[in-house]
Amino acid sequence: MNTAPVYLNPEGACPAQGLYSHATRVSTGTMYYLAGQLSVAEDGGVAGKGDFAAQFIQVFANLEAVLKGLGLGWRDIVKFTTFMVHSQHIELFMRLRAEHFPRFFSGDLFPPNTLLVVNRLVKEDFLLEVEAIACKSAEDLR
Repeated sequence: MNTAPVYLNPEGACPAQGLYSHATRVSTGTMYYLAGQLSVAEDGGVAGKGDFAAQFIQVFANLEAVLKGLGLGWRDIVKFTTFMVHSQHIELFMRLRAEHFPRFFSGDLFPPNTLLVVNRLVKEDFLLEVEAIACKSAEDLR
């Protein structure tokens, strides 16, 4: 029995407005709630200060490190929530996702994502934060 998360776009739902699905089905497994990842470099400083594309790369590298540390992968992601501080970066965010997500997820179906534009993040220099929910099947935890 395949218990990996399955991304769904139910009949009758409007077209997705980017690279995401409307829903995820999880049959069974252990849930993980990943804190929002920021563009934090290994030394604890802000990576890519003032450069949205560089921050995008660092944020997703940090997410990947957390996933790997938990024994998870991109296909275990159930949902993303993305926070940005400038609406002007939405188009660039969409282009960067189109460039990187097919490699992360090995296909053309992606987890649901809620995108929010906020006043600021924990430090003024951060332009992007992404949190995730993941699920690992009980079979894969053995």
